[in-house]
Amino acid sequence: MSDTNSGIDRFFAISARGSTISREVRGGLATFFTMAYIVVLNPIIIATGKDVQHQFIGDGSTPNLPLVAAGTAFVAGVLTILMGVIGRVPFAMAAGLGLNAFVTFNIASVMSWEEAMGLVFLEGIIIGVLVLTGFRVAVFNAIPSQLKTAISVGIGLFIALIGFVDAGFVRRVAAGPPLEMGIHNTLTSWPIFVFVVGLLVTAALVARKVKGAILIGIVGTTVLAIIVESIAKAGQVSDTNPGGWMLNVPALPDQIIGFHNPLVLFKEFDPFGAFSRVSVILAVLFVFTLLITDFFDTMGTIVGVGRQAGLVDADGMLPRTREILLVDSLGAAAGGAGSVSSNTTYIESAAGVGEGARTGLASVVTGLLFLVAIFFAPLVKIVPYEAAAPALIVVGFLMMTSIREIDFTDFEIAIPAFLTIVVMPFTYSISNGIGAGFLSYVLIKIVKGKTREIHPLLWVVAALFVVYFALGPIRVLFGV
Repeated sequence: MSDTNSGIDRFFAISARGSTISREVRGGLATFFTMAYIVVLNPIIIATGKDVQHQFIGDGSTPNLPLVAAGTAFVAGVLTILMGVIGRVPFAMAAGLGLNAFVTFNIASVMSWEEAMGLVFLEGIIIGVLVLTGFRVAVFNAIPSQLKTAISVGIGLFIALIGFVDAGFVRRVAAGPPLEMGIHNTLTSWPIFVFVVGLLVTAALVARKVKGAILIGIVGTTVLAIIVESIAKAGQVSDTNPGGWMLNVPALPDQIIGFHNPLVLFKEFDPFGAFSRVSVILAVLFVFTLLITDFFDTMGTIVGVGRQAGLVDADGMLPRTREILLVDSLGAAAGGAGSVSSNTTYIESAAGVGEGARTGLASVVTGLLFLVAIFFAPLVKIVPYEAAAPALIVVGFLMMTSIREIDFTDFEIAIPAFLTIVVMPFTYSISNGIGAGFLSYVLIKIVKGKTREIHPLLWVVAALFVVYFALGPIRVLFGV
């Protein structure tokens, strides 16, 4: 090994964690291709939404999807590299799904985009202060280890459901059961066929412990998707074409290189304008909702992915937890400043971990690919949901295997663990699952007369979740 490689090995502790540089590179590639959809999807959500002044992000007169896509890739790339270098873990960051919809449809609908992104920026600053004061790390340490395991299992189920839904294998219906398989409970579309083949092949490769199994599955399924589309012409999914591709139609792009300067978006935020636009109470509630979601989504993600990577000790602790949480808090501030919504640690990082990534080098690789995506945005759109989803489902299975560590004969921990596990996928929210688990844990301990076993910080967290779940009634009460 050369001196350069030795230096990289020592810095990232590659050998110490039982990995290799080639495995880290493969893991970084797998994570990128699994979450590259955000470069396409985030602009679709936020760049097409009008604020209260009927303006769009950027120039204001028309939706500017390429510019927001470039900004999305830029912020994600920089933050993911920072996570790799400072946190030294294989966690990637990008604009948070769910949060971007909340910013677009709830916050920007009553204020300007500049003011909405200003609130996101403020939330990032606040959560950063909580890290620096040690509060966020202390809360992380206060969670019982089996509840941390339940968070990991719940996320496994959650990302598996995301994979099934993104691929169109599981769909919402207007009448009858809330979900169904495929189109009217039939698998009658070419995109679903591609997904099923990709899932079976990826699962078989993982079962045979083939090196690069997940990445091979993503690339191979993408190639199959391009071939199938060139023959079948399935097109984009729509009300009149339910058998189309769910996000982007796989095809070799007409344009390979295109550049839009993402730095121009960094002048598009106003940290304090919202407080003169809407009531202070409403502005504070918006910030609190962003804060609580960011706070616990990340906590759940790093526990789940960290456990899958073998980085969590017997007490559920990760190395460099404070550094990891600090970089994550920067994600919200950077996302607001860059007008691309709050950035957070992605559960799709588990795809790279499933490929063997164990260190921050994988994150550096993923981050560099995001920066490259600024110039090659058309190539990012080649990978359809149907090709990335099999990786999420297989990784979801791998994360669920830790369920054996939960003692289901002890109802005091089993019931909170169960609620944590099922509420996440059923409500499509990591925070909701964690809140259900924490509140039920505290309640059961109170009922059993074991309040001394409740960590003092869990009382604080439980109270915060009571407020979180009661935000609807609070808004009605105060008329906001």
